[in-house]
Amino acid sequence: MKKIYYLSTCETCKRIINELELKEKDFEFIDIKQNIISEHDLEIVKQTVGSYENAFSKIARKYKEQKLAEKNLQEQDYKQLILQEYTFLKRPVIFYKDTVFVGNSKSVIETIKKTII
Repeated sequence: MKKIYYLSTCETCKRIINELELKEKDFEFIDIKQNIISEHDLEIVKQTVGSYENAFSKIARKYKEQKLAEKNLQEQDYKQLILQEYTFLKRPVIFYKDTVFVGNSKSVIETIKKTII
């Protein structure tokens, strides 16, 4: 399986896609604004990163607007928020064979480069 959940308006996602030359590597591109991550794929992400919270973007504007930091969110809350609102998913999420990469930290990108390129 080779697919990437990304946001087409996200400059960071665009940079990563270009840097990793994913368009030339026959990936399926899924814009999370148009197609929110499936519950099945979110479960795989959770298994990879250890929790829904680890797949949740706390820098999303709606996180601050909804004052979610002040709430005592549980794992089910993180899951539901991600499934309801695309901005809460850390991005990009790259599925490559049996491996899933989540986020855009330097260490994640370096690991992707070693695996894919």
